[in-house]
Amino acid sequence: MKSRILIIEDNEQNMYMLSFLLEQNKYKVLQAFTGGEGISIAQKTKPDIILLDTQLPVMDGYTVARKLREIDELKMIPIIAVTSYAMAGDREKVMAAGATGYIEKPVNPDTFIEEMEQIINNN
Repeated sequence: MKSRILIIEDNEQNMYMLSFLLEQNKYKVLQAFTGGEGISIAQKTKPDIILLDTQLPVMDGYTVARKLREIDELKMIPIIAVTSYAMAGDREKVMAAGATGYIEKPVNPDTFIEEMEQIINNN
């Protein structure tokens, strides 16, 4: 079994697709549908990678990333923002909040795993 990946994503279709792609590539998937739930699961399970949507209800992904980076035992876990925010400055904003990498939605199912692994391997 490869790494454990926590997906923090409120859209059920996106969650399903990301989970399916990861599981097909032998990753163990943990799921959270809110930022608060994601932080709690991350603290309990210490995943190897976190995939984080930036457009979450109640607590946006930027806030979630900052809060994850404030927790000592989670500081080194790679956070990859998976977001439809693709305007000028959006990448910089999420990276400044603590993300390790950035993948734009809609994700390409044929290249997603390779993109994710490239971000992880370059950090």
